[in-house]
Amino acid sequence: MSRGMPDPFDQLELDFTSAAAAPRLEVEVVRSARRRKTVQASVVDGRIRVLLPARMTKAEERHWVEVMRQRLERQLRPPEVDLAARANALAARYDLPRPSSIRWVDNQQQRWGSCTPQDGTIRISSRVQSFPGWVVDAVVVHELAHLVEANHSPAFHALADRFPRQERATGFLIAKGLADPDLEEPD
Repeated sequence: MSRGMPDPFDQLELDFTSAAAAPRLEVEVVRSARRRKTVQASVVDGRIRVLLPARMTKAEERHWVEVMRQRLERQLRPPEVDLAARANALAARYDLPRPSSIRWVDNQQQRWGSCTPQDGTIRISSRVQSFPGWVVDAVVVHELAHLVEANHSPAFHALADRFPRQERATGFLIAKGLADPDLEEPD
């Protein structure tokens, strides 16, 4: 196993509307005599790990590290999204109230979102930002439903479940460690 030099890689931005670049990930190159043709890359422990055949030249290694870095960068970078427009569209589609404001926050480590029904504000954990759009939508619909029902009653679930993938998104969030599977429906 050899380690490559630290390589530039844009991590996920904490705000969809932010143009600021996040710290870049280091690249670790793992050569394997058993690997014959394929090159594979993934993010492991905060760095890009590139697996490649031991017989590859340094020039081929540089090429494939760059190709895989760019591929991961495209996959990991969330699309530019206007969160307020998204929330308003979901509210209209599922007949829920529009929030007075909605924003990403970095201080929610145990919850995927929260809201204040009294003033209509919604806060969505930035940890959710990199997840698939349908998961982000499910979290937003969940919080929009709280603008009507501030609890997890059957009436609340009837509103939140208007989003067809709500249950699937909850499973996704449980798998990512953002939900407690022992709770009925965590915030």
